[in-house]
Amino acid sequence: MRILLVEDDGSLGDGIQKGLKQYGYTVDWLTDGQTALSSIKTESFDVILLDLNLPKLSGLSVLREVRAAGITTPILILTARQSVEDRVKGLDSGADDYYSKYYFDLDELSARIRALQRRSSNNRASPLLTYRDIELNPSAFTVTLKGQVVNLSRREFSLLQKLLENAGHVVSRDSLNQCLYGWEDDIDSNTLEVHVHNLRKKLAHTHFIRTIRGVGYMAEKENN
Repeated sequence: MRILLVEDDGSLGDGIQKGLKQYGYTVDWLTDGQTALSSIKTESFDVILLDLNLPKLSGLSVLREVRAAGITTPILILTARQSVEDRVKGLDSGADDYYSKYYFDLDELSARIRALQRRSSNNRASPLLTYRDIELNPSAFTVTLKGQVVNLSRREFSLLQKLLENAGHVVSRDSLNQCLYGWEDDIDSNTLEVHVHNLRKKLAHTHFIRTIRGVGYMAEKENN
């Protein structure tokens, strides 16, 4: 597996590169956002580890430009920022996971990398999901409503995919939160409701996602 590490801290970057190589990964290490963006657009990586505080171009700008270019390589934000607001901003901009440098552990980082790669492989193998007037393509990371492209954040996309894959069945709040946030468990209690609200609004189907109070959500069967 080939990993791109984008980290401007020399000591930390060296430690991560050497440590991950011991797990059998090939690790390319870059130290600024501008060079990283160029490499991501021209080379192929399995997973990207991206710091936010980078010289020349911020990690958040790199993230947004990469997703705007249609590149779906899994990206894990690696940063010292601790606030929920920073995590939400990064994840909504297209990151797949978020890992704090304050709790750095190579075993856990390696486990997260493997999990991201598994999710990416599953998405590439996933078929189109068609529901009423909605078509969701996991491989291309696109959603259309009556043939028109709907712009969703990655979390909204993941939420919709989870609901459509289980259409007619209740998906628990815990399952949806795990789908949206991975290991991040200190998210505000109403964050899921906010994403459901935004998803309903963007899809103009205010009633097809049912709220099952105290349990979770469900995409109703198509014949309902």
